[in-house]
Parts: sequence; structure tokens; C-alpha cells
Amino acid sequence: MRRFLRGVLVPLGILLTWQALASLGVFNAIILPSPLAVAARWLAYLRPLEAFDPAAMSRIAWLVSGELPRDACGSLYRVLVGFALGTGLALPLGLAMGYSRLANTLFDPLVQVLRPIPPIAYIPLAILWFGLGNPPAFFLISLGAFFPVLVNTIAGVQHVDGIYLRVARNLGAGRATTFRRVILPAAAPYIMAGARIGMGTAFIVVIVAEMIAVNNGLGYRILEAREYMWSDKIIAGMFTIGLLGLGIDTLMNRLSRWLLRWHRGLEQ
Repeated sequence: MRRFLRGVLVPLGILLTWQALASLGVFNAIILPSPLAVAARWLAYLRPLEAFDPAAMSRIAWLVSGELPRDACGSLYRVLVGFALGTGLALPLGLAMGYSRLANTLFDPLVQVLRPIPPIAYIPLAILWFGLGNPPAFFLISLGAFFPVLVNTIAGVQHVDGIYLRVARNLGAGRATTFRRVILPAAAPYIMAGARIGMGTAFIVVIVAEMIAVNNGLGYRILEAREYMWSDKIIAGMFTIGLLGLGIDTLMNRLSRWLLRWHRGLEQ
């Protein structure tokens, strides 16, 4: 509980300051509504529709009609599929490049050329290659997740302590056994760290992809709200993205701690 209270202290202070400044009229309510106004839109289903003015009905309908849950599920679906595709390609390539000098020599120049290019730069090509809808979004998200997982996997394999390899050889382990029982577990902390970074990048890319290539999702709704200057809806969508990202990262952190419980035992 003490740790939780320390964690919410700064966000709570920011919200209180934001609310105080909004109440004093420092911010234009159209440009930056107060936290209470955003929360009212977010939780509008708790109040009868007749209590709101007709101009706000379209924003309230985002929650009442179930649009917000559908958009959140759509964004989460794209993130998970794109992340799975990117990770599924990055893991075997990263393991091969980290373990084999030949593979590293062949693929490293191409990786170093493509890695600095942001996934957003691929948007025109993604639309030309895949059209509109989910396929270009999957492609862009997989690119965003690919390189963090790849680079961390390579680093994890290359930084395996040499004493583990020597012990395995002295005990008569072959290359396949050494790779499976020594190198892969030793590289797991790096791989899990890369996966968490890749998931964060996937959440960034999905919003941009939804603003361009699809007609639903949180990114699409945020862009739609911008056209009508619905700042409360924009911020509600942003907070929804943040909560989804926090939930996924928490699950990944717990999974990582469970998978690497043996590693913590070695550190102790």
C-alpha cells in the first residue's frame, strides 16, 4: 500500500494542479478541458442522456453505444497481432545472428540500415502494398516491435558469460544442448526486456496506423475528435491507450518475473 501511494502521488498532484488551473480559467475549456470534464465524458453511461445538451450527444454516444470498448478492443487486437508477427520474426533471426558469426556478417549491415527508419516512414508503402484496413496496420506494428526484440536478442546471446559455455563443454554438452540449455536461458532477460520495449513501440505505432489506414480504433477516434475539436474525447482516448499499455506492461512484467525467477535466485 505504501508503494502504491508513492506511485500515485505525482499523477495525483498533476491532476489536482490541472483541475485547479482549469477552474481558474487559465485554460480554454475547448482546448484543454478539466480532468472532471474528461471523466464526465468517460463515465457518461452512468447518467441519463437527457441530462446532456444535444451538441454533446455524439461524444457521449462513444461510451453509451459501446464504441469505446470496441475501439479499445480493435486497437489491442492490432497491437497483439502485430507484436506477435514482429517478435516471431525477430527471435529466430536474433538468436541466429547472436550465435553465428556468419549470420551476423550477412544480416547485420541490412539491419543497421533499416533499423533507424521509423515505422511511420513506411506508411505510403504499406498502403500501396496492402491497401487499407488491418493488413497495413499489422505490417507497421510488426516493424515497430521487430527491431527492439531483434537487437536485445542479439545482445543477450552475445553477452552470455563464457564460464557457462566452458562448463557446458567440459560436461560434454553438444552445440544443440548448449544452445538450448545454456545460451537461450542466459539470454532470456535481454529478450524479455526487448519484448517490453517492442510492446511499447507497438502501442505508439498502432495509433498512427489507425489514423491513416483503418476506420475504427482509438487512433481513428482521436483523429475524428480532432476534426470536431472534441478535446475531452481526445484526452479520454489518450488515457484509454495509457491504461491499455499499463495493463499489458504489467502482465509482461509479471510474466518476465515468473519466467526469470531462477535468474533472481542466481543474483541472490
